[in-house]
Amino acid sequence: MADQKPQLSFWQIWNMCFGFLGIQFGFALQNGNVSRIFQTLGASIDDIPILWIAAPLTGLIVQPIIGYMSDKTWGKLGRRRPYFLWGAILTTLALVIMPNSPTLWIAAGMLWIMDASINVTMEPFRALVGDNLPKKQRATGFAMQSFFIGIGAVVASALPWMMTNWFEISNVAPEGQIPDSVKFSFYFGAAVLFIAVGWTIIKTKEYSPQELAHFEQAEQDNSVHAVVTPTIFTQGLVRNGAIALAILASVFVFELEKELYLAGIGLALFTAMQLLAKKMGQSAKTDNGFYHVMGDLFTMPEAMKQLAWVQFFSWFALFAMWIYTTSAVTSYHYGSSDATSQLFNDGADWVGILFAAYNGFAALAAVVIPVCVKRMGLKATHMLNLGLGALGLMSFLIINDPQLLLLSMVGIGFAWASILSLPYALLSSQVPSAKMGVYMGIFNFFIVIPQLLAASILGVLVKNLFQGQAIYALLLGGLSFLIAAACMLRVKYQNQ
Repeated sequence: MADQKPQLSFWQIWNMCFGFLGIQFGFALQNGNVSRIFQTLGASIDDIPILWIAAPLTGLIVQPIIGYMSDKTWGKLGRRRPYFLWGAILTTLALVIMPNSPTLWIAAGMLWIMDASINVTMEPFRALVGDNLPKKQRATGFAMQSFFIGIGAVVASALPWMMTNWFEISNVAPEGQIPDSVKFSFYFGAAVLFIAVGWTIIKTKEYSPQELAHFEQAEQDNSVHAVVTPTIFTQGLVRNGAIALAILASVFVFELEKELYLAGIGLALFTAMQLLAKKMGQSAKTDNGFYHVMGDLFTMPEAMKQLAWVQFFSWFALFAMWIYTTSAVTSYHYGSSDATSQLFNDGADWVGILFAAYNGFAALAAVVIPVCVKRMGLKATHMLNLGLGALGLMSFLIINDPQLLLLSMVGIGFAWASILSLPYALLSSQVPSAKMGVYMGIFNFFIVIPQLLAASILGVLVKNLFQGQAIYALLLGGLSFLIAAACMLRVKYQNQ
């Protein structure tokens, strides 16, 4: 047995990452059309963020669980591939059912199921790069994933527009019904997702636990990790509990928007989890997944803690864009908020093209970014790309011609490609291989928490501060990108 993991060929990396093409079909159809489906089924603009709560909440719960489980799985299909298979089956079914939802609450429920299923498939894909590739090839592996994310999203985001303009399928429907262009787009996406993930399952092999243990020993991983003791879980315990109570009391006493309860409840639940982990440690009941995941969360590498702030503000911006671009473009650029009107649906279709465009630019950026990293360094490259994303989102406010919004998508595409690759490439070199899955799942916390915050406050801000004008939510997202770029200055890591 070789001491080091062998480098894989271009086509081996291609096959290993090809499933992300299908995953992104599901993800892009969800991002580009769920707000449209919600509005069609009767949701108001300020209700949309709370309905979107399913997406981040399921990721918060599912990804660390699946990461922990897949680290410890080994069977006929290997370590990660069983999760690819079951996640693909469930996502395919959800994509078929979602556009046929008869009521708003059924659609909201299907979003929970669909996003959970996507997460079951997606999280092990990130860990697979760390499993199968030597450290010097991991940046290439994540860049390849970004490439397939871009290509898949280009097609998936444009599907409703293509159905209408190429195949003459209607993009309007009676009140309360989803247009056929959206339905057929979801059906096509379901087929592509299942085939692409199936290709990776068939064409990719995985190392056995014994081989991975041998490789990790040969790599002489010298990462230092703190010992998990019950006292670790007291960090911030009193502060978190006090803030949670203050938020909940303020919402109740001052009769604030009910969406704000989400922030208080979320922090209160985390405080309860801290207390439970502490009690488990004191009672020596530590041989369980919950305690291990909480321990890894509180003893994560320093670079991961610093990256958390970058991820927080990056994904707050992205979530603002995904939630409000349809509402912003249809009302600000097309002049209609009536979901049954031709102008609204034309604008919604154009949003699909814009989302396709930024993902297309992201595919190109996935080729350019590794070159920039070699010349400028990882930190400077990521900061530059986040700055371009900020300019892209802010420009929505000053560009009146919806056709010219394609220029805005260039910056957003570069930011998106960078967010999907550079933080993961950095993280994979800072954590032990045996915990690659669980750390990738924990890293998702810093993607999910800002989305939960966005879901709890963006509706309130748009309604009360921005007088219902969704365009200002995109401006706020641009400012968040700028803060993320500034946070990147604090990130310190060991080159390996």
